[in-house]
Amino acid sequence: MKKVGLVVKPDTNARKKADELEKWLREKNLEVVRKEYLHPDRKLAEKRPPDAPSDLFCIFVLGGDGTFLSAARWIGDQDIPILGIKFGEVGFLAETTEDSLFSVVENIINNNFTTNPRMRLSVRVIRNDSEIACETVLNDVVINKGALARLAHIKTYINGQYLTTYKSDGLIVSTPTGSTAYTLAAGGPIIHPAVPGIILTPICPFTLTNRPLILPDNACIKIMFEEKASDIMLTFDGQEGLEIKDNDTIYVEKGSSPINMITMSEQTYFDILKTKLRWSGGRL
Repeated sequence: MKKVGLVVKPDTNARKKADELEKWLREKNLEVVRKEYLHPDRKLAEKRPPDAPSDLFCIFVLGGDGTFLSAARWIGDQDIPILGIKFGEVGFLAETTEDSLFSVVENIINNNFTTNPRMRLSVRVIRNDSEIACETVLNDVVINKGALARLAHIKTYINGQYLTTYKSDGLIVSTPTGSTAYTLAAGGPIIHPAVPGIILTPICPFTLTNRPLILPDNACIKIMFEEKASDIMLTFDGQEGLEIKDNDTIYVEKGSSPINMITMSEQTYFDILKTKLRWSGGRL
């Protein structure tokens, strides 16, 4: 018996459709593990909840990009394919819509699908020589200063070599998948998911020549702060956050385990991109 996961946005329409899908799957003799997506409280949990069951055949996500990112965190480092069904506002990570839900799911449970690996980032935070956080992100890790704080002074090193000190409202370190998220809003480039790279994008930099930078995916990024830095938050995929102290050191590099996103042959990344960004008359 195949076992599939459902991650559902707390939305009336999404829950109703999830009820229909769960019933339909059980009628086909599939076991269903259902998880309701809870809006993040922006605080990194001291005790991480258990990962998704390792014997899941795949996971279906009914929601927007936030729900999808939550499901990716639920997967952890496991090799479980995942499909997004759009029930959100934009849905860059969704592969299909609710109109095509049942036909797409039937193809998948009949093994008629392919997957594309999406790179993730490993993020470690060191405080007083001890590791206080180790997280994996699909989109980005963001350093943000508080609303009333002064500009953050973010000392950045690449492979041990000093790059620059960003004087800015913050810094985004993102994957190519995350290039259409916060990075895009901050003026960063759009990078195709198959391009191996890591993007550094300062948020409202004081020095206008501090522009977004694309690094090779084997780069190790070290981030430190000038003394007396305060009111700084580190957020992981916009799901959880950690308050940063001025003596903390952050290391970001390519993660060891990608997320395997299910793709359907009838549309390409560029089809999704131009539709979501309304290029050439595309509509959501």
